[in-house]
Amino acid sequence: MHHGTLLAAIDLGSNSFRLEIGRFEHGHIQRVEYLKETVRQGSGLDEQHHLSIQAMQRGWDCLARFAERLAGFAPTQVRAVATQTLREARNREVFLQRGNSILGFPIEVVSGTEEARLIYQGVARLLPQSNERRLVVDIGGRSTELILGQQFSAHAMASFEVGSVAWSSRYFADGLFTAQAFTSAEIAAKAVLDEALNAYPRSAWEVAYGSSGTVGAVGEILTAAGHPPGRITRADLDWLQQRLLRAQSASNVRLDGLKEDRRPVIGGGISVLRAVFDLLGIDTLQVAQGALRQGALYDLLDREQPETDLRSTTVQGLMQRFAVDGAQAHRVAQTACTLFAQVAEPSDGPAQRQLAWAGQLHEVGCRISHSDYHRHGAYILDHTDAAGFAMPEMHRLGRLVLGHRGKLRKIEAELDDASTAMQLLCLRLAVALCHARRDPEVQSLRLTRQGQRFLLTAYAGWSAHYPQSAHLLREEVAAWQKTPWELVLQEAPAL
Repeated sequence: MHHGTLLAAIDLGSNSFRLEIGRFEHGHIQRVEYLKETVRQGSGLDEQHHLSIQAMQRGWDCLARFAERLAGFAPTQVRAVATQTLREARNREVFLQRGNSILGFPIEVVSGTEEARLIYQGVARLLPQSNERRLVVDIGGRSTELILGQQFSAHAMASFEVGSVAWSSRYFADGLFTAQAFTSAEIAAKAVLDEALNAYPRSAWEVAYGSSGTVGAVGEILTAAGHPPGRITRADLDWLQQRLLRAQSASNVRLDGLKEDRRPVIGGGISVLRAVFDLLGIDTLQVAQGALRQGALYDLLDREQPETDLRSTTVQGLMQRFAVDGAQAHRVAQTACTLFAQVAEPSDGPAQRQLAWAGQLHEVGCRISHSDYHRHGAYILDHTDAAGFAMPEMHRLGRLVLGHRGKLRKIEAELDDASTAMQLLCLRLAVALCHARRDPEVQSLRLTRQGQRFLLTAYAGWSAHYPQSAHLLREEVAAWQKTPWELVLQEAPAL
């Protein structure tokens, strides 16, 4: 990454959409611009978890304004992350398809665990270097993340479906503040968060930090009221709850520092924050400056190089966890990437890295059963929280693993995409060439592409020298005849 490069992160939260633009300078990212819009997508989910067209339109309108600001940014300079509302929405693909087109960059729906990891990275990056053991709390619109970590490493991460928008809609739907409503909201929040008691004991952390959302709003209110800046205590929360009770309704609340967009959800946010304080034994919460969007920015830096890309470490962890044959995994991945490089464009680097991961994980399902191991592997990847990966990325890896053997009909929808078709072809060819579980003679093969046609050329006599490999490749030719793509195998005197 060159000094002076601009980077951008977009946080599509349940309450607000945020755009953070920073400039990379000497290992750090300096803020250039910050935009925030209250979209309140979380309130647009119905009981069947369908996002209303009105909520989607608010999101699309916001993304259009962000897109204008991001004109000229390269794909490697932007990361857009969507959280709980789009995790829940059953019709999220409707929003994402149009949202991707409007924004001009892919929107990644991340798992709760990945959201928590990015939050911790954002908080840690903006704190002074320290060996202190940290608890980080982030109360968003529809989820709350809890993280334990030290320096830049998060050790325990969890996401709970409780947040300011959801709890305000459920317990303060009419905007009225009563003691009974607060009590009910806190009890319900504790019921959801109760499983955190064992994973986040008071002995596991020294300093508690709160990030973004509700914590940031409460911090601003307290500072405006003359309380010590940058921290929240139990007494502060008692004082704030009493102010809300005296106001009796959200519309009557008059508090300096309370922004208008936060007014409708302050009741639910305070309830969840009080529940977190009680359950985890927090006396004082420090208000952190970093948040998910800063974590996404620094993650862009790490993704620039394979050796610093957390996703590569995650893949290695999955291989160890499911006892994958490392030598064969590396062999298949390397062979697939060698073939892919022969037909890919220079801009296909991310797709090649993804192909390498699919090659390393293609036998991840063997630990469950060798029969249909590709189906088991696809299921594992679709249902695993993998640090560094967005949910669509893991799904894409799962589809490649599913399609690496057997008939191609099961993933025919994905074959409409040229990049996916090239990835899958190279992976299937690599598995066939590595059937003997030893290094194949790839230097004697050349893969080329002309439109929808792939041509695999080998030197004269290759099929006689490698009869089993040639047989498997002829079967592969037959398999691709039933798709929009064509694979041709030929021998030539010289390459």
